Amino acid sequence: MAKRQASEPLDELAGIASPASKKSRTVDFNSPPLLREEDSNSETLKNGLRGVDLPDDGGTGANAEADRGDDDDGDDEHAPKAPIRQDAPTEGYDDLYLDTIDRHVLDFDFEKLCSVSLSNINVYACLVCGKYFQGRGPKSHAYFHALEEDHHVFINLESQKVYVLPEGYEVRSKALDDIKYVSDPRYAKAEVMALDRTSRKSWTLGGNQYVPGFVGMNNIKENDYVNVVVQALSHVAPLRNYLLLDDFSSKAELVKRCSILFRKIWNPRAFKSHVSPHELLQEISLRSNKRFTLTTQSDPVDFVSWFLNNLHMGLGGSKTKPGSSMIQRTFQGRMRVESQAITARADAGDKLRFEEAAEVQVDIVRFLLLTLDLPSAPLFQDELEKNIIPQVPLTTVLGKYDGQRGQEHHAQRKRYRLMHPLPPYLMFHVKRFSQNKFVSERNPTIVTFDARNLDMSPYVEPNPAEWPPSEPIWYDLVANIVHEAVRNKEDVADTGEERKTWKAQIKDKATGQWVVCQDLFVDKIQSELLYLGETYLQIWERRREPSSKLGKGRSR
Repeated sequence: MAKRQASEPLDELAGIASPASKKSRTVDFNSPPLLREEDSNSETLKNGLRGVDLPDDGGTGANAEADRGDDDDGDDEHAPKAPIRQDAPTEGYDDLYLDTIDRHVLDFDFEKLCSVSLSNINVYACLVCGKYFQGRGPKSHAYFHALEEDHHVFINLESQKVYVLPEGYEVRSKALDDIKYVSDPRYAKAEVMALDRTSRKSWTLGGNQYVPGFVGMNNIKENDYVNVVVQALSHVAPLRNYLLLDDFSSKAELVKRCSILFRKIWNPRAFKSHVSPHELLQEISLRSNKRFTLTTQSDPVDFVSWFLNNLHMGLGGSKTKPGSSMIQRTFQGRMRVESQAITARADAGDKLRFEEAAEVQVDIVRFLLLTLDLPSAPLFQDELEKNIIPQVPLTTVLGKYDGQRGQEHHAQRKRYRLMHPLPPYLMFHVKRFSQNKFVSERNPTIVTFDARNLDMSPYVEPNPAEWPPSEPIWYDLVANIVHEAVRNKEDVADTGEERKTWKAQIKDKATGQWVVCQDLFVDKIQSELLYLGETYLQIWERRREPSSKLGKGRSR
């Protein structure tokens, strides 16, 4: 193809200078205006510039133009400009970037700390990669993450508002409601009241089926002792309903984190069929001075005692006023303790038998948990090998509280008797472990029991004003925490050392089915097989009596 001819010969343009540079300039209103030479004598401009001091070169402005040209040699022309901040999305682009959200990587169970600064103030979660960052201003970590990684959608973990960065406007879209619900589940009163009445099945993002309230919990390292206690307490109806419905924004941090973990356990719209107690564990470690951590296994009974007392104080409970919090109203009862000093008498056939002549001290104490003592395990098997693993009924070990049997405790004989009214829930601790200066021992005795119809009336001091002595007081089992001894596989020499593991057996009240939860493992179990394990901690619920059978002053 032939070249297009020039409109003017190049020889005629040889003496013409190049055109001026078209660099962008900013107007400086503090400097005098620049005038062309042909306009310097213009009457119009002179009239318009009255009162303005012209340059010393007679108004031509040649020196000023030269000075201004030198300033343009900087790098301002190539400096990147910050994105424009917006109060609202551009019209027609309300759902911009929402297709980049990846729900499979979102995990709101971990402690809300910025992944860069480790600050817990004003933390946002990136909905594209799931990481936590602080702030959303032009100098924040979330802002730089949006620019560097091209991730633009963030949710405030406190207010549950979603923003697009770096523009900074809020996204109001119904498509994000499921993410907000998973981050901070909220329940209506009607929903909570129906938890134990109707069985509901839900599905995760991956299509796996699960039952709300019966989900696995991550064992990060050695925190299974916390998992079983949380699983058991999350099925104590009054405590669970209270933590699911009330607002704890003004309460202690331990209460707030326990509440949100309970709400996630019962979440019917979860993305996964398990939860992580990491956020609660961090607060527990801090409040207990690292007595209970996720890296060292502790005793579930020690933990539940510390946990309930600290929840009681975090809810505003009093140390002296009984029933001042939901914890005490649910678990606290009264017990009469009779004490008598043991004298060194040669004719004393039974040193635990109370002497009528000696002084007896009577105290009324309050309890959250009752300790049950197991009989000593036999040292040798009998000739028929029937006592390989001894068994004892639960009613036998409960005889400690009948007010007749003496117990030795620090050179004193004691008798215990429960008092009316009994609390709505009773916790039993089967004492299996003993330790002295030389060795730690475990009692493997099996405690047999029926999961229903435990009559507590023989262990309560009669009080006709509270309850007729002839009528039973029925309790039904809610949760059973079981100990398992596992031989350490890494032990090549087989020294006999065992590792403790814990699992929780929980009743689904809606179906009557029992479920065993051991970390991430969740499965059904028959009620006839519950007592075969080494029971360690139990929670029993007082059965509600029909209104027609309730008399004056009698509790339900």
